[in-house]
Amino acid sequence: MKKSLDEHADRFSDHAADYDESQNSPEYRACADLVVAHANPQPDDVVLDLGTGTGAIAFGVAETAESVVGRDISDGMLEQAREKADAQGIENVEFGEGRFRDPGFEGNVDIVTSNFAMHHLADDEKREAIDAIAALEPRRIVLGDVMFFDEPNPEDPFYSPEVDDPATVGMLADAFTDAGYAITAVEMVSDQVGVLVAEQLD
Repeated sequence: MKKSLDEHADRFSDHAADYDESQNSPEYRACADLVVAHANPQPDDVVLDLGTGTGAIAFGVAETAESVVGRDISDGMLEQAREKADAQGIENVEFGEGRFRDPGFEGNVDIVTSNFAMHHLADDEKREAIDAIAALEPRRIVLGDVMFFDEPNPEDPFYSPEVDDPATVGMLADAFTDAGYAITAVEMVSDQVGVLVAEQLD
C-alpha cells in the first residue's frame, strides 16, 4: 500500500462531498453497472459492499436484496452515504466503518461486492483481503476495479500511480482460486478496468 489506511481515509473524506460528480467516466459507470448486474441478489440475500464509498453499489443492489451492509474507512464518505439513504428513504442499507481485511461485520453474508477500492492495496494485501472475504463464505464475490488486462500505457493511466497499486487480472484470479473460489466471469471494460466474478466451489 503506497499510503496508510488513515491517509487514504483522510483523502477520501476531504473529497467526499464532490466524489459522486468526480466519478463520471464511462469506465467507472460501466464497471459499477456490471458489478450490480453480476451481484444479482435475491430477496433473501445479505450483501456486504466493501469500500462502499458514497454507496453507489450498495444502493444498486438494495433494490432486490434483503439487506445491504456497506463498509468503508472514510467517515466523510460514510456520512454522504447515510445522507443519501435518508434522502431516498432506503431502509435496508446500513453503513459503518470497516476494511477489506477486517469488515467489521458478524453474520451470514451471501454476496460480497466491491468497486474501485481494492486497487489501493499492494498485491500481498489484496491476497490477504481476498482470504478475509472468503472466510465469510459468501457464495459469490464480485470485484470491479482498476486491473491490468495487458501492459498499461504509462502515458495514459486510468489511475494515480502515487496512491494506487492495481494488479493484473491473472494475479487477482489466482488469489480467488487459491481462496477456494472459481472465476465464473471476466468482464473487460477497458485494458485497465474490469470485473471479476468468483463463485464458491461446491
